[in-house]
Amino acid sequence: MRILLTRAREDSERTAKKLAALGHEAVIAPVLRIAPTGDPIPAGACDALIVTSAHGVEALSSYADKDIPVFSVGERTTDALRATGFTSITTAEGDAESLSRLIRDNLQPPRRLLHVTARHHKEEPAASLRAAGFTVPSWEAYEAEAAPALPEAAVEALRTGKIAAVLHYSRRSADLFVQLAGRAGLQSAILGCLHLCLSADVSAPLAAAGAATRIAGGPHEDALLELVRGL
Repeated sequence: MRILLTRAREDSERTAKKLAALGHEAVIAPVLRIAPTGDPIPAGACDALIVTSAHGVEALSSYADKDIPVFSVGERTTDALRATGFTSITTAEGDAESLSRLIRDNLQPPRRLLHVTARHHKEEPAASLRAAGFTVPSWEAYEAEAAPALPEAAVEALRTGKIAAVLHYSRRSADLFVQLAGRAGLQSAILGCLHLCLSADVSAPLAAAGAATRIAGGPHEDALLELVRGL
């Protein structure tokens, strides 16, 4: 089965290997490119770091205090943090809700928690933590830049009906995929694919376009791959 991957290239290449092990062929069509913003880290000491994506870890490579408590959104982010030298990491279940709950269970406000995040980021977990009495400055250390168009190989595969499924990991990338497909005249073509989504929120732009979606059983890639196994 041929499966389209729309994540950033490095992430898609890693997923492609997993799909190959399952006997499937990946078509890589990144709709986003990860790039550092160059924004300076907010001034002032903090009591802990919050890291909601492995993409944010590179910006922390020169962070001096590698023993500071770090709250990580999931296992892959934790692996990247360990590889960068951080020693005190507590790991959530892969989503912002569990991350916020984990922090509130382990720390008492008022504490200052630095959220290492992307230029385009959701309100959580920072919003619920601020509501609980924490100070949460955000460091927009990287951004996911939108691609101008889908790769020609992906356009041709969609146009000729050779894509059985598309994997979607974020609402923004799903929305961009719908937009780029529309620009390429593929509105009807994407309705012929099954769209496997990490959450109901991720699926929203696809469902609005009339596409068939299935939602993973958990907010992590293994749950998405379980959907693939079930096809």
